[in-house]
Amino acid sequence: MRGYLCKTFTARRGALLAGALCLAAGLSACGGGGSDAGTPGGPVEPPIGGGGNGTLRVLLTDAPACGYDNVFVTVEQVRVHQDAAAADTASGWRPITLAPPRRIDLLTLGNGLLTELGHTTLPSGRYNQLRLVLAENTPANPTANMAKLTGGAELPLSTPSAQQSGLKLNTAIDVAAGQQTDFVLDFDACDSIVRAGNSGNTILKPVLRGTPLLTSGVQGRIDAALAGPQTTLSLQQAGRIVKASVPDATGAFVLSPAAPGTYQFVLSAPGRTTLVVNGVVVTASTLSTLGSAALPLTAPASPTATLDGAVNTGATPVIATVHALQTLGSGATVQVAGQPVTGNGGAYAFSVPTAAPLVAPYVAAPGALAFTADPAAAARYTLAARSGTAEKTAGPLTVAPGTTVTTPFSFP
Repeated sequence: MRGYLCKTFTARRGALLAGALCLAAGLSACGGGGSDAGTPGGPVEPPIGGGGNGTLRVLLTDAPACGYDNVFVTVEQVRVHQDAAAADTASGWRPITLAPPRRIDLLTLGNGLLTELGHTTLPSGRYNQLRLVLAENTPANPTANMAKLTGGAELPLSTPSAQQSGLKLNTAIDVAAGQQTDFVLDFDACDSIVRAGNSGNTILKPVLRGTPLLTSGVQGRIDAALAGPQTTLSLQQAGRIVKASVPDATGAFVLSPAAPGTYQFVLSAPGRTTLVVNGVVVTASTLSTLGSAALPLTAPASPTATLDGAVNTGATPVIATVHALQTLGSGATVQVAGQPVTGNGGAYAFSVPTAAPLVAPYVAAPGALAFTADPAAAARYTLAARSGTAEKTAGPLTVAPGTTVTTPFSFP
């Protein structure tokens, strides 16, 4: 897999990242499935740059999944079209064909890593539709698309709609004559694995995002003592993770690409107090900085409690996710932990800190972050269970150090 990686980024290579990828396109919708239904993106734009040909290069990255050792997908083709409503049989499709199809472990693509899917020369203009075509699991290749649970079984992932017409996304990719446009697909593996209603199959329904214009995001460093596979660094909005990663062995991290906007940065580490930075500003073509080698972010130790239970969806194995959320004194919600729930019992368990989270307003580097405890959120959690499009919540729950609070969820 490492041979597929086109770039490897660490915090020290932030300047290289900022200059290396120009994502001259935006993704206006996320989705899965190969349906031709959708809202046209307006009339087809005339060629930009005075006509002629340009080059489109497509790359893939991942928002790391929770609770999986591997999530493999096998990509056969990427197709683009200028008409957002074009059917898969329409003329005018421009393909990037991977020969042979490429099997990619999405979980190798965190912390700023990307892999190139390919490039093609095509007429300049605006391309309003993109389709990602995945290979089919066959008797000869039953794990072309597969997820392996941490410490558990391998789950073949069915991709029925993707096999025929491709996973459809509305896009706005401008390709200029004589120039190369780089477009990055951000594949959220954790939210892309669902259970079909009646078939009992485990379905790969990819949640894909694109980053408009230039590479942007957050880079930085945490105390190396916190570095480890269970430490999560994330950019969030309204309690939903937009981009997440784990630090490298030195504590360096990169959260990119992330669309320009305002985020909460959350650091969660086992046995440590949660850190939250509010109002993190991400601008186009810039990597904002949080922590440095000289002054890394650190989180003090915290007592912990356990939140556990089981999810019943009426199917075996259970496919769902459970997330532990905290509401800060400001009213904002952050996600402290999350994991997929699968297997015959549908069990989940979190170890969560009971100390008050430390919260700081964002200050652009080289300014120092000023963290203060948020006692309103101390030891108080809300659990959110999601199965398909359904969601149920429980809480807020108040937990004491060393205790366990058990909460079952049942979906019809």
